[in-house]
Amino acid sequence: MLQVDASNEKQVLEVFRESGIEDCVRTIGRVTTSDRISFAVSGRTVLSATRTELRSAWSETTFRMQSLRDNPACAEEEYRRATDPDDPGLHARLAFDPAEDVAAPMTLRGARPAIAILREQGVNSQLEMAAAFHRAGFAPVDVHMTDLIAGRARLDGFRGLVACGGFSYGDVLGAGEGWAKSILFNAQLRLQFEEFFVRGDSFTLGVCNGCQMLAALKSLVPARHTGRGSSAIAPSSSRTGGAHRGPAVAVDILLWHAGLDHADRDAHGEGRAEFTDQAGARACVDTGLVSLRFVDNRGLATETYPANPNGSPLGITGLTSEDGRATILMPHPERVFRTVQNSWHPAEWGEDSGWMRMFRNARVWVG
Repeated sequence: MLQVDASNEKQVLEVFRESGIEDCVRTIGRVTTSDRISFAVSGRTVLSATRTELRSAWSETTFRMQSLRDNPACAEEEYRRATDPDDPGLHARLAFDPAEDVAAPMTLRGARPAIAILREQGVNSQLEMAAAFHRAGFAPVDVHMTDLIAGRARLDGFRGLVACGGFSYGDVLGAGEGWAKSILFNAQLRLQFEEFFVRGDSFTLGVCNGCQMLAALKSLVPARHTGRGSSAIAPSSSRTGGAHRGPAVAVDILLWHAGLDHADRDAHGEGRAEFTDQAGARACVDTGLVSLRFVDNRGLATETYPANPNGSPLGITGLTSEDGRATILMPHPERVFRTVQNSWHPAEWGEDSGWMRMFRNARVWVG
């Protein structure tokens, strides 16, 4: 089946006629603004239904299979969303021009502050992370945990520290906490991380397993940076029933990333944020410690799958410290800093996606 603009219909049919195969081609329908699709034979309507009704019927088999394979509640939520006739769809709304390089005044001087791209066994996003920070004007340095343990590298030589993610220790449950314990139970490393966190000119980012690891290092971060109360997150496993998913989802950027309102995406359904109680989660939102929230296509914070792939309360999927120098989040922004890396994006985006502003904002903060 071939869909062409109505103004080109005669020209396209002429091409088939000149090729001698016009008898194999028929005009079978036209696009309309109505949500109703009608099929007619010899002028008599034989089927008429809304797009939503037809899509529900088409998707039901997948929904039934998913209900057996995955978490049935998640399957129900996804099916309900997919068949909502009023769903506006995925969109991005930016408060800035993604092509603007706000870090240019710094990078044009040639200064590139060193940033440690920290990884552990199994981490697989360090190259994308290094590329994003290099594009933003940093000098990324590959630092493995064994480099710190052996003394081949020290954190005091870096302005930034990024704990990368992507299947550390095979992504077994508690992988991030295991990573953190290799620091907490090593006196030399523990002191080195404490000294880095307390410096007023340093910043820290943790993504995915790195988010889990930094959350477990809360005891090393000065109290003025970690916020008040018992509301630290402890990212845990998925509720999706074991299915590995890579959906494009919408998130609301609230802090640190300055100006990005909606974009995508989450790498997988793991990493549910857990709080000591619901009041702790609400307190983080009310006091401005939440940097990232899963939202539905209407821009509202959600706990519903697949917009919220792991069931994190209040849609929380990123947190920041009171002074903004330490940020942890589950989605992988380094995997989508170029527009072509996004599974969906607005047509007007050029080389840089909206996510690139996050990395450039860090360069502006360093100065």
